[in-house]
Amino acid sequence: MDDNNQKRRDFIKSVLAGIPVMAYDWSLFPKKAHADSETNQFDAIIIGAGLGGLSCGAAFARQGFKPLVLEQHSRAGGYATTFRRRGGFVFDVSLHSTTIGARDGVYNLIPGFPEITDVEFLPHPTLYRVIYPDYDMQVPQKDLDQYIKMLVAHFPEEKKGINGLITDMQGLSTDIGKFSNARGDVDMSQFPINFPYLFKCYSKTWGQVVDARIVNPKLKAIISAQWGYYGLPPSLLSSYYYALPAIGYLQEGGYYPRGKSQKISDALVQFIQDHGGKVMLNRRVEKILTRAQTAYGVKTDKGEEFSAKVIVANANTHDIFHKMLEQDACPDDYLANFAKLSVSLSSFQIFLGVKDNIIGKSGIVDSEIFYESSYDLDANYRAAQKADVENGCFGLTLYDNIYDGYSPEGKNTINIIALQGYDHWEKYESDYFNGNKAAYKEEKERMADILVQRVEEMLLPGLSKAIEVKEIGTPLTNVRYTSNYRGAIYGWDQTLNNSGPNRLAHQTPVQNLYLAGAWTKPGHGYGGVLWSGLECFNEIMQTW
Repeated sequence: MDDNNQKRRDFIKSVLAGIPVMAYDWSLFPKKAHADSETNQFDAIIIGAGLGGLSCGAAFARQGFKPLVLEQHSRAGGYATTFRRRGGFVFDVSLHSTTIGARDGVYNLIPGFPEITDVEFLPHPTLYRVIYPDYDMQVPQKDLDQYIKMLVAHFPEEKKGINGLITDMQGLSTDIGKFSNARGDVDMSQFPINFPYLFKCYSKTWGQVVDARIVNPKLKAIISAQWGYYGLPPSLLSSYYYALPAIGYLQEGGYYPRGKSQKISDALVQFIQDHGGKVMLNRRVEKILTRAQTAYGVKTDKGEEFSAKVIVANANTHDIFHKMLEQDACPDDYLANFAKLSVSLSSFQIFLGVKDNIIGKSGIVDSEIFYESSYDLDANYRAAQKADVENGCFGLTLYDNIYDGYSPEGKNTINIIALQGYDHWEKYESDYFNGNKAAYKEEKERMADILVQRVEEMLLPGLSKAIEVKEIGTPLTNVRYTSNYRGAIYGWDQTLNNSGPNRLAHQTPVQNLYLAGAWTKPGHGYGGVLWSGLECFNEIMQTW
């Protein structure tokens, strides 16, 4: 075998090694008798109660191990939290839509935890609506055939390419499922034959996969309308990080939990506590304790010290390795890799409590609407990086259309979101955290007024006069409440060099220190971080 073929096979092996086993079999993992819940002896310490940390902690607890989850905020959940304001309004911090499993016709199956049954998910009336300069499309909920027909009706000359692209997405999903079922027993010499779609896509961006099938630039943009969920335009985004969730979303539908995202987080906290684990809020971990490049415990901002056999950090990697660890605890070459990675976009959000049922009066039936200011998604991405709210894109969520009782009687809860880079807000950072917020408040109000006006003119007449409650969240707000580096909402960007098998691993060079959450494998999104916690637990169990 020549060197090029060997290198290709080695790379393919690494690709396959980065694909998780999708069927989670708890019987494969060790169990132990429940530890005494009254003692301060722990098997695992999890830093951060985002969904990645909670799912990892719940996995330990389920198997009889005793985890301690430490969270800096007064609520568990990270971005999966809610907050309450006057007038009875309860706002969801981030959740828009997710896929979920069903049993007996009820959508309540959280990945990995069939025992949790009290979180019911409800379908969106339409999967989403996307508005471009001269196209306004409602994507049907859980009806891929109708979606294809809709695209072909608008672009009949692209029928072959549309069907081919959908086939690529479905084939990629099938190939990964086949590998998962094979549990690593793969004939590498037959890889291109047995896994043709994975072979074709693994080294391409989503843009390259689309370009191979579609000619019309407007259709390319319409098919890629979910790019905002992943934080990068097609030209930069890993193909299978877009293709896999997107085809699952189109086929299986999008859902939202009754009781909002806090319901998911609270259910996992309850599960941990019911199984002998412990969750402590208002506990910021200031230091990861190490000895001879081995992690053995943590120290909190209250001076408490806790020790355990393993430490799982569900926190941003910048703070883990530059603030929590001693400088000599981690090899320099590992830290140098971070300089090659780009941090994802943050978000600017307007949370509106409206004193009238203007959604009902508008006649809009959709719950999620994306507005794209042009078909040039690279330009739209650059506008987001510059926090250009005058010319950029935005999303609108109208969840009163999902279930009755989402808002107080006769009122609406509305969220406007625009992806934004951190650079624009960095000049306000020092004053913001020192309590000098006058200039910051003026700027966020300016941006909010522009976005509200755009939504009012385009979709919801009378919105500005109907506002009863208005809260504005900026990238600095994200830093304040989640401590995410540069207010990132997706961790590291899902580029080709940091996606799938190339993404930052759960295991670190520091012995007994692992990572879970959006910054590591497989990546961001509610489903992604829940699975990340399970993957991390899986790897730890292999070493145990």
